[in-house]
Amino acid sequence: MKRSDKKDRKKIPVDKRRVGSKRMPIRKKHAKVPIDKKVLAKYSQGPGVELKRKTSAIKNKVLRKKLQQKEQAIEEQVKASARTELLLTEEHGYMEAESGEVTTDYRQKQIVDNVDITSAAKRFKLDLQHGPYCFRYTRNGRHLLLGGKQGHVATFDWVTKKLACEINVMESVHDVTFLHLETMFAVAQKDWVYVYDNQGIELHCLKRMNGVTRLEFLPYHFLLASGSKDGHMAWLDVSIGKLVARYNSYLGRISVMTQNPSNAVLCVGNSKGVISMWSPNSHKPLAKMLCHHQSIMTCTIHPHGTYMATSSLDNYVKIWDIRQLAGPVNHVRIRSPAYRMSYSQRGLLALGMGNVVEVYKETSGDFKPYLRHKTARNVNCVRFCPYEDVLGISTANEFSSLLVPGSAEANYDAYEINPFQTKSQRRETEVKALLEKIQPELITLDSTEILEVDVPTYKEKVEAKKKLLYIKPKPINFEPRRTKSKGKGGTAKIIKTKKILKDLNRREMIETLREAEKETPKKTENQDKDYGVLNRFLNKK
Repeated sequence: MKRSDKKDRKKIPVDKRRVGSKRMPIRKKHAKVPIDKKVLAKYSQGPGVELKRKTSAIKNKVLRKKLQQKEQAIEEQVKASARTELLLTEEHGYMEAESGEVTTDYRQKQIVDNVDITSAAKRFKLDLQHGPYCFRYTRNGRHLLLGGKQGHVATFDWVTKKLACEINVMESVHDVTFLHLETMFAVAQKDWVYVYDNQGIELHCLKRMNGVTRLEFLPYHFLLASGSKDGHMAWLDVSIGKLVARYNSYLGRISVMTQNPSNAVLCVGNSKGVISMWSPNSHKPLAKMLCHHQSIMTCTIHPHGTYMATSSLDNYVKIWDIRQLAGPVNHVRIRSPAYRMSYSQRGLLALGMGNVVEVYKETSGDFKPYLRHKTARNVNCVRFCPYEDVLGISTANEFSSLLVPGSAEANYDAYEINPFQTKSQRRETEVKALLEKIQPELITLDSTEILEVDVPTYKEKVEAKKKLLYIKPKPINFEPRRTKSKGKGGTAKIIKTKKILKDLNRREMIETLREAEKETPKKTENQDKDYGVLNRFLNKK
């Protein structure tokens, strides 16, 4: 190489410190993107433990260092979660009316004409005959299950309109629900609850659940909960087929029942205007709320478990903060009583009032109508579809899928719920869910109780350990181990030593028995004589 070539080369900045005999070049670190404080507060897990000072309560250096590392890992995790929002390209949006117009004036035809082809295909209507119908969506919002009062049951992929199965159970159907996957679903029929697969084949008949009017499935606990017409409530573990709990709630016919997604507690409404919260671990309600002075028509809970909406015959819809169990946060007076309600993932509230469906949106602390839709007959069931801006409504002779812009969550976590999962991913999801199944003992009103220490139980355990007999441990022999002489070990010698020890034990047992015989007193002559039935007549000497 020529000297001129050497001069033309770029000089690399070299660190003054030497590593061995070579000089290492300095590499510049890329600056990370700054994080917005609001986004960081969204993922924050609360204030950590202050362990930087030596004057902290933890005096052990090793333990203090471990806790510092743990707190540092939590901070990095929060920052990483906040940075991932840059990858969430989808955004939720609502309809905005022009000047002088209201969003309730827009019809479904106008909305369909102004959206893309994929979204327009999600608006459809099914003409049915065996109603009135109840229905459920899967957790990923891909499949739909329909159940008619006169026995018609069908399940299909409503996005591609591909039918999975369609059967007639020849009995009245009161409620339907999917289990942990779309391949299994439960139907509350006239007498008992039946479980079918996605081919329409009957798998189980749950005779312990009789006269059921409402069904709920708890996905993280694998529990199928039911409420019957005679007031009985039951929880069945579908993973092992065991009935966890079944008792009488003394509420009469259960016609209003929903679950709290945050803590899996069942909320049941009765004719006295009271909402009671139930768990399989207690025969009495965990809490009671007087929501209305007349009978409860329906209630629903926000997917985040924060708010609960209730309606009654007094034409009022009240919003409650279910975490505080205090007075109503908001209330709305409507034209007629709402018989069906549903919360969307973004907090929109749908009300079914006769043959009218209204969707309410919270703006500046007030609930105002967002959309309005009229049907030919009275609405029997109203539910929002997860991860899709779709609202499903059913009547006696039809099922309609309506477009409600901004109702669903725009981004989904594929590790948690994947609408586009394959068969292999579905199997892996099922196995993972079974391994992470939560025990029914952890269903409580306050979901943070599992982080606390049960002091009375812990004290009982400590006292029980103290009562145990102290066994003195054998002294340890610290003599050096002798090396085995070659050829003198092996299986034959082990068997021989076992035989010798067995013979010694037998001899010891024989000697102890002989000594015991010697110590026992000898019997007298009268005791040795046999006085039978005839011998008593003999002359005694």
